[in-house]
Amino acid sequence: MSESGEVLSRIDDKVGHLIFSNPIRHNAVSLSMWRRAGEILKEFAADADVGVVVLSGAGNKSFVSGADISKFDQERGSATAARDYGAAVEKVYAAVHDFPKPTMAMIRGYCIGGGLGLAISCDIRVAAAHSRFAMPAAKLGLGYDLPGMRRFVEVLGASFTKEMFFTARQFDVEEARLMGLVNRVVPDEEIEDFTRAYAGTIADNAPLTIAAAKFIVTELSKDPDERDLARGSAMIDRCFGSRDYEEGRRAFLEKRKPVFTGN
Repeated sequence: MSESGEVLSRIDDKVGHLIFSNPIRHNAVSLSMWRRAGEILKEFAADADVGVVVLSGAGNKSFVSGADISKFDQERGSATAARDYGAAVEKVYAAVHDFPKPTMAMIRGYCIGGGLGLAISCDIRVAAAHSRFAMPAAKLGLGYDLPGMRRFVEVLGASFTKEMFFTARQFDVEEARLMGLVNRVVPDEEIEDFTRAYAGTIADNAPLTIAAAKFIVTELSKDPDERDLARGSAMIDRCFGSRDYEEGRRAFLEKRKPVFTGN
């Protein structure tokens, strides 16, 4: 592992894994790590063998604890450097949020700052029972831009987003569940098996249907004049014209599990 950490990847049974590995610093993320994460996401998006992407942190102590503060002077020491760093991070957040396939965050331990922004960008968040969440921007004097804040409001709503940013405190997993921040809470020792099975369930379903659902839900979060209604309709038409639609009907009548190909 490099001194500043690294981002690892692998593919298991149609599930792509993207792992932030900097356990010495609770999986804090450097600029180079954000850039590598973006590269891996592009690879997964283009790989027909990947149906779902699971994002996680190495070890059991942290998902991602945010930016590597030890590198602030080097990577965010001026307004210009901070803008460049912010652009690199936002590029990854947007890539996850707009990823053409489902994304899941498997959260163990601390999910702080930039790590929370990353988790919020995912479609589904599964958390171990000992996980903790915080957005400490107000303790560091950081500004959070509109696209990032909008994703928080999409998941938490305005009131809980304000509470999280205003207090900058840590929230436990039950509070996170109450806010709608996490979809599922799992005992610490079961989270890997649960996430693997849950991701597998999604990966076995019809890819075109899932892609259409994700796209349309994302469009609904936009202002009406920004929505791409034509693309949404085209994706629905593609579902009904697909071989997978035929396979789904046939499998139902034959009382067997369908085998979808995304065509």
